[in-house]
Amino acid sequence: MIELRTPAEIDAMRPAGRFVAETLATLRDETRVGTNLLAIDRRAHELIRRAGAQSCYIDYHPSFGASPFGKVICTSVNDAVLHGLPHDYALRDGDLVSLDLAVSIDGWVADSAVSFVVGTARDEDLALIDTTERALDAAIAAATVDHRIGDISHAIAGIAHAEGYSINTDFGGHGVGRIMHGDPHVPNDGKPGRGFPLRPGLVIAIEPWFLATTDKLVTDPDGWTLRSTDGSRGAHSEHTIAITADGPIVLTDRSFLGVR
Repeated sequence: MIELRTPAEIDAMRPAGRFVAETLATLRDETRVGTNLLAIDRRAHELIRRAGAQSCYIDYHPSFGASPFGKVICTSVNDAVLHGLPHDYALRDGDLVSLDLAVSIDGWVADSAVSFVVGTARDEDLALIDTTERALDAAIAAATVDHRIGDISHAIAGIAHAEGYSINTDFGGHGVGRIMHGDPHVPNDGKPGRGFPLRPGLVIAIEPWFLATTDKLVTDPDGWTLRSTDGSRGAHSEHTIAITADGPIVLTDRSFLGVR
């Protein structure tokens, strides 16, 4: 069921959005060559506990997950692009890292993701990250009350296809509110003018993610981590936004911290 939020409820979602934004900025700043993925998870857990927030991941067990996730943040590295289960791995020079975090504060959820390179970056990795970020910006710009979900999806796909990336639509954006994953589904490709009309009060997570040379995924033995089938690298950018009559509000905006 698609739910619309009142202006007061959207305001009540702001603390969760701000916390997720600040936490991802902190974790990105602290993550460097040699950082262990389990240390990132422990740090995220510490920040969540200190804020009195609740993790949306630790007990999360959807049909596609082999077991409850058991950690509080997704850490996807290189050819892993989604649902990366933190494990004992120390980051190496040039690793492409995607962090995806969702928490609840006072019963309201915010969800966001960021990708970056530790150490020496490859030009092609920076281009891939930049494309996901530009696709997210284009999607947010399309998230106005005169549009539909398909317009958001079409905006994402237009940026990806222009750079030669193919698109997987198995996993994409989603409604956000009292739970992390709700209706509507927001695919990363679609036809303009199609789908649910964007109405004031709709809160969604938009999350373009692309792989360098494929759109096919395989699941790790851990039952969670999704990797490219050909070993090519992936990047993932995500924000939680609220649709209003005056335009979209990015609840997980990090620009006030001086970062994307």
